Amino acid sequence: MARRGNARAAKMALRKSALADDLKPVNPGETGGQFKPLSDSEVEQISATVYRILEEVGFAQATDHCIEMCKSVGAIYDESDGRLKFPRSVIDDAMNKCDRNLTLYGQDPKHDLELSGSKVHFSTAGAAVMIADPVKNEYRDSQAQDLYDMARIADKCEHIHMFQRTCVLRDILDNRAMDINTTYNAVMGTTKHVGASWTEVEHLEDTLKMLQIMAGGEDKWRERPFVSISCCHVVPPMKFTDEALGCIKVAVEGGMPVLLLSAGQSGATAPACLAGAVSQAWAECLGGLVYVNAIKPGAPAILGTWPFVSDLRTGAMSGGSPEQAILSAACAQMGLYYDLPTGTACGMTDSKLPDFQAGAERGYTTASAATAGANIIYESAGMYASLLGTCPESLLLDNDVLGAALRITHGIEVNEKTLSFEVLKDVCLNNKGHYLGTDQTIEVMQTEYLFPDMGNRLSPNEWNERNKPVLLDKAVATKNEILGNYFPDHISDDIDREVREKFPIYLSREAIGRNPL
Repeated sequence: MARRGNARAAKMALRKSALADDLKPVNPGETGGQFKPLSDSEVEQISATVYRILEEVGFAQATDHCIEMCKSVGAIYDESDGRLKFPRSVIDDAMNKCDRNLTLYGQDPKHDLELSGSKVHFSTAGAAVMIADPVKNEYRDSQAQDLYDMARIADKCEHIHMFQRTCVLRDILDNRAMDINTTYNAVMGTTKHVGASWTEVEHLEDTLKMLQIMAGGEDKWRERPFVSISCCHVVPPMKFTDEALGCIKVAVEGGMPVLLLSAGQSGATAPACLAGAVSQAWAECLGGLVYVNAIKPGAPAILGTWPFVSDLRTGAMSGGSPEQAILSAACAQMGLYYDLPTGTACGMTDSKLPDFQAGAERGYTTASAATAGANIIYESAGMYASLLGTCPESLLLDNDVLGAALRITHGIEVNEKTLSFEVLKDVCLNNKGHYLGTDQTIEVMQTEYLFPDMGNRLSPNEWNERNKPVLLDKAVATKNEILGNYFPDHISDDIDREVREKFPIYLSREAIGRNPL
């Protein structure tokens, strides 16, 4: 018994020891692409339809600047219907010019994300107007403090690789101040890459000035831009948006990576047939890609094909549906076909609070998109009620789900060593009876197996002996521990003071763990 206890203690100590990144069972950028919901023939059919949409239908409501720039690279403005149309040669030229292997920079270089091929990463995202409180079992309006808090929590979650804005700052009524503070709160709360959005061009211009200060100067910002713009450049179906096109222009010229976001809803603003929804999403994003590369060839851009699903019985969005999983996976597969940096949206459950439905919907949607090879899977953590609500505690619970999805994506390594013939031979021929004490078992305990941070694997007896721990209680306690003690300080006091002198920052210095001015 003593030997067994000592062996168990040794294994527990091994599990708690830090591993080098290259030895971990999963890392950011695991290679997906194993799951292919579309056959080769179906991919070709969708691609042909994408080109037809762009050439025969085109976009309404293009701005003068967009028309001018796109015409300069071969697009056609049809005076008869006021639509901007793109011959196949124009699309192919944009794809040849674009940045296919871009890097999203973290504020800390260890969080840099390489977007190429089928490398998979997870991100938050959303514009929730409410916070889901699983302790009080209720919803309330989201506020500025909530966004900063969620950024801090995400900074502690290994499998959330970047932080895109999760909620609207409803306690800030001025739109300019809200946009500036959204970026400020996210950047101050995490050392990872940040995604944000802006309602007006002037707000983005002001925010870029703030980001240059935070980076230590414009040259340093342009060298490592650590914030990207999430830009809904289209109002589906196939209409550009004036303000968003203006933001694209400012972002590209200001060195900021652009997420070209198409978010049609099948059965409402996109075709109800899923193949049609995929085709429209890719047409809308490729039109944006032409504009980006007409402004600056090779400017960093992510093709954000985010087709959403309608519950056709009610017309309401259904982010946790199996159709959402398959739509996003198909969009990722098309991204691999075009060899373009691709983002999609999965994980936004229809449930209202962390429960069985939420975990199931988050699990099967994110795993589908990951194994299909999406470069970034946005809205993968913390989102509820089909994006109307967000839950801080859920980031910790979802971190386990995303780690598991990455482990599935990582797959099984097959070689002479892992086939384990010699180990099997030794155990069987030397009457050892099991593999528990073998060197190989101990060696691969951390490198082959991923263990949950939140979830428990206790036996019923152990669970009972520990007073029947509840998963949500652990998440709440961990959240409180982080928010009470973790205040990232990667932005210096001097820079923070300079920012506050020039911009209307709403969070107090005390709220971010700093001494008052």
